[in-house]
Amino acid sequence: MNTPLRRSFDYLPPENFKSELSEGSRVKVPFGKRELVGLIIDASAESEFAIADLKRIIEVIDQEPVFDPAMMKLFKWAAAYYHYPLGQVIYNALPTRIRQGKALTFKNNDADGEQQKITKELKPQLRLNKEQKQVKTSILKKGNNFHCFLLEGVTGSGKTEVYLQLIAEKIQAGLQVIMLVPEISLTPQTIQNFQNRFTEKIVAIHSGLTDKQRFIAWADARLGKADIIIGTRSAIFTPLLRPGLIIIDEEHDASYKQQEGFRYSARDLAIYRAQLFDIPIILGSATPSLESLHNALSKRYSLVTLEQRAADANKPTFTCIDLKGKPLSEGFSEQLLSAIKSRLQQNKQVLIFLNRRGYAPLLQCHDCGWTATCPRCDTSYTLHRSSPELRCHRCESQRKIILSCPSCQNNNLLPIGLGTERTEAKLQEAFPDTPIFRIDRDTTRNRGKLEDTIAEINKGQAAILVGTQMLAKGHHFPEVTLVAVLEADAGLFSSDFRGQEFMGQLLIQVAGRSGRGKDAGEVLIQTHNSTHPTLRSLINDGYKNFSRTLLEQRNMANLPPYSYQALIRAEASNASLPMSFLQNVKDTSKQKLTNTTFTLGPFPAPMEKRAGRFRFQLLFQSSNRAELHTLLNHLIPVYESLPQSRKVRWSIDIDPLDFS
Repeated sequence: MNTPLRRSFDYLPPENFKSELSEGSRVKVPFGKRELVGLIIDASAESEFAIADLKRIIEVIDQEPVFDPAMMKLFKWAAAYYHYPLGQVIYNALPTRIRQGKALTFKNNDADGEQQKITKELKPQLRLNKEQKQVKTSILKKGNNFHCFLLEGVTGSGKTEVYLQLIAEKIQAGLQVIMLVPEISLTPQTIQNFQNRFTEKIVAIHSGLTDKQRFIAWADARLGKADIIIGTRSAIFTPLLRPGLIIIDEEHDASYKQQEGFRYSARDLAIYRAQLFDIPIILGSATPSLESLHNALSKRYSLVTLEQRAADANKPTFTCIDLKGKPLSEGFSEQLLSAIKSRLQQNKQVLIFLNRRGYAPLLQCHDCGWTATCPRCDTSYTLHRSSPELRCHRCESQRKIILSCPSCQNNNLLPIGLGTERTEAKLQEAFPDTPIFRIDRDTTRNRGKLEDTIAEINKGQAAILVGTQMLAKGHHFPEVTLVAVLEADAGLFSSDFRGQEFMGQLLIQVAGRSGRGKDAGEVLIQTHNSTHPTLRSLINDGYKNFSRTLLEQRNMANLPPYSYQALIRAEASNASLPMSFLQNVKDTSKQKLTNTTFTLGPFPAPMEKRAGRFRFQLLFQSSNRAELHTLLNHLIPVYESLPQSRKVRWSIDIDPLDFS
């Protein structure tokens, strides 16, 4: 049941119920004054409660289980590992219609798909180069049983073609495949690539679908009617009739970690699911996470590599533009504007990367220094001009643009800093005859807008692309020969120990959009820190050596993946409550701590106030994963019994990625 309680409940079968109750079947039960839909997690002839005290199930909804025993085992493992109520874990895995208790009735939705199979023209398999053949052979040689592969392949090395050919092998064997991508924006392009290759049924599962669309895709996968399932992180919970292979594309991406509610890692759940189903799993990335890389170098996973770009394409060259002392025009150096002009004259495309949407991140009074800040968060409003407003990118609150300073009443308010809107405006002024495409969350809100924009870009005319990290994730723009990074310095000085890893991944990924066609690519990086050792290491040695160096540093500092973390977060509208609660949590934990485990905090979150609530954190870290989880199992009931626990909103984040 969808309740926050960390326990199950015993019920008697309905009156005169003759059939056998099966694990994984839905039932309607009385719960207090309500009737709820629940899932049977076990059937037993005994109960720790007196039979007279047990209520009866109102209705058994399913004749056959919604989930098989292996999926139920996955849910139970996830609930235990992430210390989250089992009922809510299962609730998160169900389509809305199934949550509501509607009957599992399926209509034939194949008519259009069958017609498509008959009429469409398929593209043949591409010829693999030597490296790709070696990777494919290495994976197939391990057979159909569980094995985890880390495919470390540079951007443009043809990982997708390797995936396609491995999937073809599974489909020919009558098996189903799940492929996860990190963003909804990547699903249309991925599905199109797969539909160009396969006649078999392909379905998408992600939060951008309607309830009906998601239910039909889920049902087709469960019944074995869909052969390939492509989706974002939630698709890992999709039931399969004939599981054969799981692929996690861009496995390093933080989008695979759910950051609210049930804070699971889809990548880690996928690995455990592959083990349960005894099938292979492939983690693919040009910039693997340090966790996956550590497991591969420790021989827990098999490491397979693609170090050359496919189709004889060359890796892009890197050049740092040192900004110290140079005049800038709306963030652009003369050297960069000249390089953009040169590429456009060659009828090529240019990608400008700036990971900040809006017009400017700050509106400030030039006379007294007042800044427009969100009253609900510890952050400034971002100025937007396309839909004129001040918007908080943390709580999404909005207000009208201020024309005069509320502090000194003068009208000298200035936009400070760069956003994608302002960058787009500068480029329109500098290159008035060139099409400019801005791709960020603001321009792609409408359904189909991103696909239409990408289709227009891929017509091949000279153009400038401006965007955030949405542009860095897996897109293929064959005519882009120049990538420019406007502000590369922020990640070099992050207070987060993962900051340099994330910076390196993002920089290499966005650089990888350049030179994917027949023409060579170039990457220009504007920076005030051109001699910074991290930046030089990344540019000169590549991500492979860069990531191994970071691993050595993590090992010396005993940081993940060489240790394990759990972050307890607490928030309330009164700042003293979460601090007091976490201090009590720390005090009650002290006597249970071992030599391998310590706590850090409590301390305010990097953004202490967000959406009107004050946020504090307490970190547990241990060099022994099992001991950390044993400790939490013992202590969570104690935390729940603390008087302050009902006055704050608190949660546990296992293997946290985001401390903000």
